[in-house]
This record gives sequence, structure tokens and C-alpha cells, in this order.
Amino acid sequence: MLEKIIEIIKDQLHVSPDVTITADTSFKQDLRADSFELMELVMALEDEYGVQVEDEELENFETVGDVIEYIRNQGIDED
Repeated sequence: MLEKIIEIIKDQLHVSPDVTITADTSFKQDLRADSFELMELVMALEDEYGVQVEDEELENFETVGDVIEYIRNQGIDED
């Protein structure tokens, strides 16, 4: 799941292919993502995984790991 999410993040946030993203990567500090970019990322993840992310949940997405945990808590667990 991590690899697929990293692929989506790099595509949506236009991150250079040579940037290393891990579960601990911060969207705002490490990737310099603003709230609009995070909203677009969430929409792409909703499409990919068939989940619905409420706006208030978006505030809890500080790291890539937070997104993975949320998706897994929705009953989706691909590895």
C-alpha cells in the first residue's frame, strides 16, 4: 500500500522522482503541500481506494503514515 500511496502523492503533489518519501514524511514540512494540494490528494486517494474522507479528517493527515492508517481503518489493507 505504501508504494501505491507514494506514487499517488508524487503525481498529485508534483514531487520529483528522486525525492524519497516514507511513512514519516510530513506533507507540509517535507513536501511543502498546501491545503488545496492536500484536498486534491485526498480526492485522488478516495478514487483509488473507494473511501470517503470527511473534511475534518483532513486536518489529521500530517504524515504519509497518517493517510495509510486512515485507509486501513476503513477496512482496506493491501500490501
